[in-house]
Amino acid sequence: MRKRLLIAGLTIAVALTIAALLVVYPSRARGEANASGTEVRMDNFTFGPDTLTVPVNSTVSWVNKDDIPHVIASNDGLFKSKALDTDQKYSYTFTKAGTYPYYCSIHPKMVGKIVVQ
Repeated sequence: MRKRLLIAGLTIAVALTIAALLVVYPSRARGEANASGTEVRMDNFTFGPDTLTVPVNSTVSWVNKDDIPHVIASNDGLFKSKALDTDQKYSYTFTKAGTYPYYCSIHPKMVGKIVVQ
Protein backbone atom coordinates (compact mmCIF):
# COMPACT_ATOMS: atom_id res chain seq x y z
CA MET A 1 0.00 0.00 0.00
CA ARG A 2 2.83 2.42 0.86
CA LYS A 3 4.54 1.65 -2.42
CA ARG A 4 1.36 2.52 -4.36
CA LEU A 5 0.99 5.80 -2.51
CA LEU A 6 4.62 6.68 -3.19
CA ILE A 7 4.27 5.91 -6.90
CA ALA A 8 1.01 7.88 -7.10
CA GLY A 9 2.65 10.83 -5.34
CA LEU A 10 5.63 10.78 -7.68
CA THR A 11 3.37 10.56 -10.73
CA ILE A 12 1.42 13.60 -9.57
CA ALA A 13 4.64 15.51 -8.83
CA VAL A 14 6.00 14.80 -12.33
CA ALA A 15 2.70 15.81 -13.94
CA LEU A 16 2.63 19.07 -11.99
CA THR A 17 6.24 19.82 -12.94
CA ILE A 18 5.49 19.28 -16.63
CA ALA A 19 2.38 21.45 -16.40
CA ALA A 20 4.38 24.23 -14.74
CA LEU A 21 7.02 24.10 -17.49
CA LEU A 22 4.34 24.33 -20.18
CA VAL A 23 2.97 27.45 -18.51
CA VAL A 24 6.41 29.05 -18.20
CA TYR A 25 7.51 28.16 -21.76
CA PRO A 26 4.29 28.17 -23.82
CA SER A 27 5.85 28.84 -27.25
CA ARG A 28 8.07 25.79 -26.98
CA ALA A 29 5.09 23.73 -25.86
CA ARG A 30 3.30 24.62 -29.12
CA GLY A 31 6.32 23.46 -31.09
CA GLU A 32 7.34 26.89 -32.34
CA ALA A 33 10.90 27.19 -33.51
CA ASN A 34 13.35 29.06 -31.37
CA ALA A 35 13.27 32.60 -32.76
CA SER A 36 17.00 33.13 -32.39
CA GLY A 37 17.65 31.06 -35.54
CA THR A 38 16.04 33.72 -37.73
CA GLU A 39 16.25 36.72 -35.43
CA VAL A 40 18.73 39.57 -35.40
CA ARG A 41 18.85 41.73 -32.29
CA MET A 42 19.91 45.36 -32.30
CA ASP A 43 21.64 46.10 -29.03
CA ASN A 44 24.39 48.51 -28.04
CA PHE A 45 24.59 49.84 -31.63
CA THR A 46 25.34 46.41 -33.11
CA PHE A 47 23.46 43.69 -34.96
CA GLY A 48 23.68 40.28 -33.35
CA PRO A 49 24.56 38.12 -35.07
CA ASP A 50 26.25 40.39 -37.58
CA THR A 51 26.04 37.61 -40.21
CA LEU A 52 23.07 35.27 -40.30
CA THR A 53 22.81 32.29 -42.67
CA VAL A 54 19.31 31.03 -43.49
CA PRO A 55 17.68 28.79 -46.12
CA VAL A 56 15.68 30.24 -49.05
CA ASN A 57 12.14 31.34 -48.07
CA SER A 58 13.17 32.15 -44.51
CA THR A 59 11.68 35.12 -42.72
CA VAL A 60 14.26 37.06 -40.75
CA SER A 61 13.14 39.37 -37.95
CA TRP A 62 15.11 42.26 -36.54
CA VAL A 63 14.23 43.30 -32.97
CA ASN A 64 15.39 46.58 -31.46
CA LYS A 65 16.68 46.09 -27.91
CA ASP A 66 18.37 49.52 -27.82
CA ASP A 67 16.85 52.55 -26.14
CA ILE A 68 17.01 54.53 -29.38
CA PRO A 69 15.43 53.97 -32.82
CA HIS A 70 17.08 52.08 -35.67
CA VAL A 71 16.14 51.64 -39.34
CA ILE A 72 17.13 48.46 -41.18
CA ALA A 73 17.96 49.09 -44.84
CA SER A 74 19.49 46.75 -47.40
CA ASN A 75 22.42 48.12 -49.36
CA ASP A 76 20.62 47.42 -52.65
CA GLY A 77 17.27 48.96 -51.61
CA LEU A 78 15.47 45.59 -51.53
CA PHE A 79 14.06 46.15 -48.03
CA LYS A 80 13.80 48.97 -45.52
CA SER A 81 12.01 49.21 -42.19
CA LYS A 82 10.37 52.17 -40.56
CA ALA A 83 12.13 53.58 -37.50
CA LEU A 84 11.96 50.85 -34.87
CA ASP A 85 11.69 51.92 -31.25
CA THR A 86 12.63 49.68 -28.32
CA ASP A 87 11.18 46.16 -28.65
CA GLN A 88 9.68 46.83 -32.08
CA LYS A 89 10.28 44.30 -34.82
CA TYR A 90 10.68 44.26 -38.59
CA SER A 91 10.56 41.10 -40.70
CA TYR A 92 11.49 40.29 -44.29
CA THR A 93 11.21 37.01 -46.22
CA PHE A 94 14.19 36.09 -48.40
CA THR A 95 12.98 34.21 -51.48
CA LYS A 96 16.24 34.03 -53.45
CA ALA A 97 19.69 32.73 -52.58
CA GLY A 98 22.37 35.36 -52.20
CA THR A 99 24.17 37.64 -49.80
CA TYR A 100 22.24 40.64 -48.53
CA PRO A 101 24.30 43.30 -46.72
CA TYR A 102 22.31 45.83 -44.69
CA TYR A 103 22.86 48.72 -42.29
CA CYS A 104 21.03 51.10 -39.97
CA SER A 105 20.26 54.20 -42.02
CA ILE A 106 20.31 56.32 -38.83
CA HIS A 107 23.65 54.85 -37.66
CA PRO A 108 25.50 53.79 -40.86
CA LYS A 109 28.37 52.18 -38.94
CA MET A 110 25.90 49.52 -37.80
CA VAL A 111 26.18 46.85 -40.50
CA GLY A 112 25.14 43.24 -40.94
CA LYS A 113 24.65 40.58 -43.57
CA ILE A 114 22.06 37.90 -44.34
CA VAL A 115 23.35 34.92 -46.34
CA VAL A 116 20.55 32.96 -48.02
CA GLN A 117 21.40 29.46 -49.27
